[in-house]
Order: sequence, then C-alpha cells, then structure tokens
Amino acid sequence: MFRARIVLLAAAGATNTEIAEELACTRKTVRKWRGRFAEAGRAGLADAPRSGRPPIYDDTVRAHITALACELPVKHDLPLSRLSITDIHMVAVSEIDLCPSPSTIAAWLKHAAIKPWTWTSWKTPRDPEFAQKAAPVLDLYNGTWNGEDLTDGDVVICADEKTAIKARSRHRSPPGPGTPLHVEHEYDRHGGCTYQAALIVGTGEVYGRCVTRNTRANFERLVEDVMNHPICRRADRVFWILDNGTAHHPNTFTGWLKKQYDNVEGVHLPKGASWLNQIELYFSVLTRKALTGGSFESIVELMHQIAGFEVLWNAVPEPFEWTYTTGDLERLLAKLPAIA
Repeated sequence: MFRARIVLLAAAGATNTEIAEELACTRKTVRKWRGRFAEAGRAGLADAPRSGRPPIYDDTVRAHITALACELPVKHDLPLSRLSITDIHMVAVSEIDLCPSPSTIAAWLKHAAIKPWTWTSWKTPRDPEFAQKAAPVLDLYNGTWNGEDLTDGDVVICADEKTAIKARSRHRSPPGPGTPLHVEHEYDRHGGCTYQAALIVGTGEVYGRCVTRNTRANFERLVEDVMNHPICRRADRVFWILDNGTAHHPNTFTGWLKKQYDNVEGVHLPKGASWLNQIELYFSVLTRKALTGGSFESIVELMHQIAGFEVLWNAVPEPFEWTYTTGDLERLLAKLPAIA
C-alpha cells in the first residue's frame, strides 16, 4: 500500500520531495520505488528475492507457540500462575520436534504483542440487573433523570465510607537532592477509623465525618449534616447515590431517607459497582496525597489529617469530569459473558 501510494502521487505530478513529506519517508525511498515501478511495472513493487538462510520454522510452529502463550498454565498441569518465555519453551520442547529457542519465542511474542507474564485485575458484574441499576446513576452524572434534564434546583450527591484506615507511626526521612522521601517499613499500630463522606457532584465539595464505627446511626448523622448545607436546603430535589453497604442498605435506608426528607431520592448502585460512585475518586486522591506513607501517632492525629485534607480540598473544589455514559456501559456489558 505504501509503495503504491508513492507511484500514485508521482503519477499525480508530485515531486520526490513532496512525496517524501506526504508519506513521512526519505527521498531515497521515493526514488527507489519509482525506479522499480518504471522498470517492471506493478511487479516491481513486490519484494525482491532476499539472500540469507531460509526459514527454519514454518507458520504451523509459530502458531503453536502463539497458542501456548495464550493458554493458562493449568491446561498443561503446571503449578504456575503465569507463563514466562522459559516456561513456554519448556512446554514446547515436549510438543514440537524442532523447537525454537527461547530468544526466537521471545521475538515472535514481541511481534504479536503477547505478554503472558503480565496480568491485570478485573471485576465481572454479578448483579442480574446491573445495567438497569447503573443506568440511572450514569444519567444523573450526565444531567438527566427519567429522560428529563436536571434543573438548577437539583443536587446530586455521592456518598460512601472508607473503612479500616489505620493509624500507623513510623520513621520518615525528608527528601533531598537526588533522594526521595524515605519511609520506614516497620511501624507501630495505634488503631483505625472509618471516614464517612459525601461529595456534591455539581461543585466538587466534600463533607465527611471520621468515626470509630461504621454504623447506620453515624451515617444518618452525616446525611443530616449534608442536608443542612445551603445547597441542599435550597434544592427542589436531592439525589443520594449510594452502594449496598450495611450503613445505608437499600432495603431500609431508602425508606428512612424518604421519611426524613420529602425532596430526596435514594439511588442505589448495583452490587459490586462502587467504581461508579464518584466519592471513590475523592477517596483515591485522599489516600495518595494524605495517607500513603504518612505517620500517625494516634487515631486522633489520623482523623485530624483526614479532616485537614477535606478543608484543603474544599478551599478550591472542582467537580470531577465524568465522561462514562450509559452507552459506554452497554458496550462494556456486551463484551462480557452473560451474567449468571
């Protein structure tokens, strides 16, 4: 295709320099294929016979190696979780009469972009009504509810808890030129806490409470604090997006919300779908910027750090730029096996 484009551009009157710029190649390359076409026509664009040793392995051997790399070790009764080049060669030696070397196998897999020694985690949706429950949440993020646009009087809130935050004290050395922050591996434990928090989607503001127990009563107090916020007091409707945790389980918590507030809608995510809750994005930022590698001599000090970060965040809050839509979800679910 590349060689044919050179010929076509030349036929259109382009110079060698113009063709080279258009196809991002050198003028020498352009001259070569124009000359080959002038001498032999279309046949001149094909590869010429090459010198060197003929291929040792046919396509069947290469396909066999590729298939091995794309299989789980358990298929070959190997006590391994992943296959390396050496492992693939070990299996291939017993299955192929003329087996390629590990370096040849590595070159083939590199060309095919296959890396069986790498892995990534994945969570398969298990809720039979995953799409039906997730779609309203994604619609809220994109400014609609039941097919109608949200108004300025609507507020969307994402809430959840970050549990088992540990207060660990350890020695730390400050960074310097060419030296990163050093954090001692050993630490002393001083207990832990839970951070219950709510994110106002439209403004990016976060309001939370550190508690020693993740109870329904504590979470209800968080709801009361947030509903007293001026934004919520002025709202026509307030949508609370929650997962299925025990502190706000859909079987009981939705009814409590409606009983306490006439303008509240409780919207629960499918099981195993916390990744669709925007408060998790804030928890991730909190963990990376305020907790990881930190040192806390007590639970009180840990709570103070979390509360201080919340104040710092709310000084210049920004809503998260959410781009995942119901269409994206439908395409994702279409690729997965049917949910049992």
